[in-house]
Amino acid sequence: MAYDLEFEKPLAELEKKITTLQRKGDRLKPDETKQLQEAERELRRRSEEIYKNLSAWETVQVARHKDRPYALDYIELMCEDFFELHGDRSFSDDHSIVAGPAKLGDAHVMLVCHQKGRDMKEKQIRNLGMPHPEGYRKAGRLMQQAEKFGFPVICLIDTPGAFLGLGDEERGQSEAIAANLYLMSRLQVPIISVVIGEGGSGGALAIGVSDRILMLENSIYTVAMPEASASILWRDKAYAPQAAEAMRISAKELKALGLIDELIPEPLGGAHHNYGLTAHNLKTALLINLAELEVVPIDELLERRYQKFRNIGKFGIAAET
Repeated sequence: MAYDLEFEKPLAELEKKITTLQRKGDRLKPDETKQLQEAERELRRRSEEIYKNLSAWETVQVARHKDRPYALDYIELMCEDFFELHGDRSFSDDHSIVAGPAKLGDAHVMLVCHQKGRDMKEKQIRNLGMPHPEGYRKAGRLMQQAEKFGFPVICLIDTPGAFLGLGDEERGQSEAIAANLYLMSRLQVPIISVVIGEGGSGGALAIGVSDRILMLENSIYTVAMPEASASILWRDKAYAPQAAEAMRISAKELKALGLIDELIPEPLGGAHHNYGLTAHNLKTALLINLAELEVVPIDELLERRYQKFRNIGKFGIAAET
């Protein structure tokens, strides 16, 4: 997997050296074998150093990496018997929301996920992971099905935000998002949301009102994407890195602020370097949290969920000295 982000250039040079030596195979001389081992150690050391100290903007770049696993990749690696369901029973089927029942370990769950496209054709079909109102209405419909059958709901969040288009506004984009917020706050089954890449604005929150909010460690969750914030504050997208730093949008910062419940570790260099290990970590975290939530009485679960979101943004007044 290539190191192709700007801040990874030193790693790319080391990887090139390692690849060149590895291609020699059995023809490696003793001194070259030693060079290879030293280069591999140096690559790991420098990777650890860089990824331990990522800035907010560098985290944004990792969260958006073109090779980062998407929801369907995780579903394939984690779940059995996933059966995708379609349509909002009102207007159409939105392919940027992928949803349906599946088996996760021994648990039967309802998955509701954003899905970005990998190549140009799929990006067009998935609308770059930006749902239309019918996508959120499909999500709401299937959450109600989950409640009917007693399935916990698992939401995988990965979107820059809900799609901004005149047709979407005419079809009730804001109402569709608001309806999901209302529904999820009262849904009588456990809900877990995981930000696996980008969690942008109301487009993410529409499937993010949950009993537990988890994030992969190189993901972001924000009220607005850095470019949008920079355009609003400084009227120039070039200030996006400064906006990212100011908003404290990285998973580690959000965990420190108490806005999310758990960080899920990624392989060194990001989730795109090892799909299998990332999926294993994600599945483990989901099963642990599901087991904890399923023993909580529904009335108590709903009250905890209410208090959780009621306390977000709570602040106190410092005592005068």
